[in-house]
Amino acid sequence: MTAPRGTVLVIAEDLDPTADLVVQALAEREVPVMRFDLARFPQHLDLAAEHDGGEPGWSGELAASARAVRLEEVRAVYYRRPGLPVIAPEVAAEYRNWAQSQALVGMVQVLGSLPVVWMHHPDVYRASAHKPGQLVAATASGLGVPRTLLTNSLARARHWAEKIGGPLICKPVASASITVPGAPPTLLPTRRFYPVELDESLEMTAHLLQEWIPKAFEVRLTVVGDQMFPVAIHAGSDAAMVDWRSDYDSLEYEPVATPEEVANGVRRFMAHYRLNYGALDFAVTPAGDWVFFECNPAGQWQFIAAATELPIAEAHASLLQGATR
Repeated sequence: MTAPRGTVLVIAEDLDPTADLVVQALAEREVPVMRFDLARFPQHLDLAAEHDGGEPGWSGELAASARAVRLEEVRAVYYRRPGLPVIAPEVAAEYRNWAQSQALVGMVQVLGSLPVVWMHHPDVYRASAHKPGQLVAATASGLGVPRTLLTNSLARARHWAEKIGGPLICKPVASASITVPGAPPTLLPTRRFYPVELDESLEMTAHLLQEWIPKAFEVRLTVVGDQMFPVAIHAGSDAAMVDWRSDYDSLEYEPVATPEEVANGVRRFMAHYRLNYGALDFAVTPAGDWVFFECNPAGQWQFIAAATELPIAEAHASLLQGATR
């Protein structure tokens, strides 16, 4: 007889306040948790998984110095931006990348094959994390999106900008930071500009250009399972009006209602990617239309919960506990 599954694995960096909130919410429900960072494997974490060729799944044990859990007892996995496995320094340099890939794939694929809830499996995250594909999925789901051009051709960009006939924005195609010597890594914000400003620098790499959407306000819609937490973000500065991440101190937050047609589109979008969590960003125009910008399948939500007291951590706990989908 199979033992009842009870332990939630929380795989995150040691200093992660978002993961802290989820662990706290699970503890309040007396749900057992084993938390670790992948950076602890394989030096400070042991995995012994066995497939006997008969039963369909893996059995075995995951053990740290002070805690161990049977794989058969894992209830769910909360996988939130962990570090990469750290290989012992005595391993020769030419073998370290190989050893790291073996550790990463071995751990994640064994855990990923367990018949439990994941938030999110890395394969799901990779499939859902990028803006070009999201725009196609959002449109197919019935959500409004901005007119968009992805190009490295200045001539094509200028021709497209003439058709738009107004201000534009430029945003990164994928999340990536710029590192300047002596400074911490920096993420590029969305930038508003006019077509006359297009120049040869556009041809250095791929650029994602969109029409500027007039905004009454923006919405961060946090989705956890079947629950939606829509919060209006009111910008208090010019920089925040373009990209609210540029000036957190100027922001005000207000829970709002999601129009039913938007909620239905979001459900279709989430189902398309098999996501049970997402942080979706919308602009709401002065006419009241909701325009989808993007979805971060590992987006931050603790600042929204702190500002509004919405039970987002509790929703995570419910999903991981199995009390809701």
